[in-house]
Amino acid sequence: MAATILIADDDAVQRRLVENMVQKCGYEAVIVDGGDAAMAALTAADGPAIDAMVLDLVMPGLDGMGVLAKMREAGLSVPVIVQTAHGGIDNVVSAMRAGAQDFVVKPVGMERLQVSLRNALNTSALKGELQRIRHSREGRLTFADIITRSEAMAGVLRTAQKAAGSSIPVLLEGESGVGKEMFARAIHGSGERKSKPFVAVNCGAIPDNLVESILFGHEKGAFTGATERHTGKFVEAHGGTLFLDEISELPLAAQVKLLRALQEGAVEAVGGRKPVKVDVRIVSATNRRLLDRVKAGQFREDLFYRLHVLPVTIPPLRARRDDIPHLLRHFLARFAAEENRAISGITGEAAAHLATLDWPGNIRQLENAVYRAVVMSEGDQLGLADFPVAAAHPPLAPEAHHEPLVIAPAMPAMVSGNEIPIAPLPANGTLSMLTSAGEVRPLEEMENEIIRFAIAHYRGQMSEVARRLKIGRSTLYRKLDEATATDETASDDSAQTG
Repeated sequence: MAATILIADDDAVQRRLVENMVQKCGYEAVIVDGGDAAMAALTAADGPAIDAMVLDLVMPGLDGMGVLAKMREAGLSVPVIVQTAHGGIDNVVSAMRAGAQDFVVKPVGMERLQVSLRNALNTSALKGELQRIRHSREGRLTFADIITRSEAMAGVLRTAQKAAGSSIPVLLEGESGVGKEMFARAIHGSGERKSKPFVAVNCGAIPDNLVESILFGHEKGAFTGATERHTGKFVEAHGGTLFLDEISELPLAAQVKLLRALQEGAVEAVGGRKPVKVDVRIVSATNRRLLDRVKAGQFREDLFYRLHVLPVTIPPLRARRDDIPHLLRHFLARFAAEENRAISGITGEAAAHLATLDWPGNIRQLENAVYRAVVMSEGDQLGLADFPVAAAHPPLAPEAHHEPLVIAPAMPAMVSGNEIPIAPLPANGTLSMLTSAGEVRPLEEMENEIIRFAIAHYRGQMSEVARRLKIGRSTLYRKLDEATATDETASDDSAQTG
């Protein structure tokens, strides 16, 4: 979804002219005929989110200066470009002092309006990014800081906002890179504990032998190397929120102690003599289906029900493509400022094409793609050539653009397993059980086909292939060797026969 521009002007002809120019610039336009209607559009709970406004200064009723005053009173930070037929310096000074970002004189030209809108949106995006970073560092991040316009996120946000008003345990589910930690920070920053600590722990990054020490603390001399007393993350988060990221990776031994801590509201340090009472709000996250881990015996069922009180599933970026243009604008503004690059924007072709990609790494992958493009670009705008991920998925022909584009994840021309080339199979395969003669196919032959399909489906990520097939990597490579040897023998026999 493109940025939405609100046009407020009492002159119907001027409204239509500006609307046409805004749409030619690639933006969505919302038009109103007065100041009161403009304020209604800006504050409507069920209306489209407004990214910028083109505001006529001279209107009957509530005029442009009145709108700016009411916006300031309401705390609205939408960038405003004012326009009037009277271009006196007094009007310019008054409008800028009232909060307008730019000033244009009627009739405004297409190029002038485009530059003004682009600058306004870029400045607004940069302010938003700086505010988001500041709020995150100060523990004041709220749901207003989450960049989204997608309907797929509306229900998720409502659920998370309700959760923020209590101390109910929340389990955030979703693929890697969808923004689970940002949601956890928003839940903390929107609740009663926002003035207390927010402590994040990545359970998958802690060595097994240090999990208990890091979570629950240890006494001096409790084990070799414990030269000082350590309080632990539970005690650090006392009164606030403890975010347990990748909770599914927590070792079983530590799960027992975590369950006890949640049940009793107290933790016992390694080497400690008595438990310490703690008051923490638990928000956990996982990129796997925790119930599957329970069924596999890798996660305690009683702990699962302690954490899975209010599950919140964050959809992947491919399920909320409307958010991509807004994320692109925010990431570009931040990285251009950080890298001191004078990059004004992303071409319409590039932005439209990037919005059709699946982004298996979700928001994190999109963010890194923009970062790389900003650093490597040699122009003042980012184009398709600045995004290698886009080059791997060339745009469809213009005549194929009648329906929304859905492009599959990147499939390499040839993927490799242990230096053995395996040609990828189609993304949706079917396994034939019978030969052309109506006989059941050999088990080894069908197994080879399944392995080849899995390698193509997971884009050559051999660890993931082995995990999904529930076999060891060494077994996977051995079967690949056997399959390749069989293919080469068959090829040699065919050549000799020929």
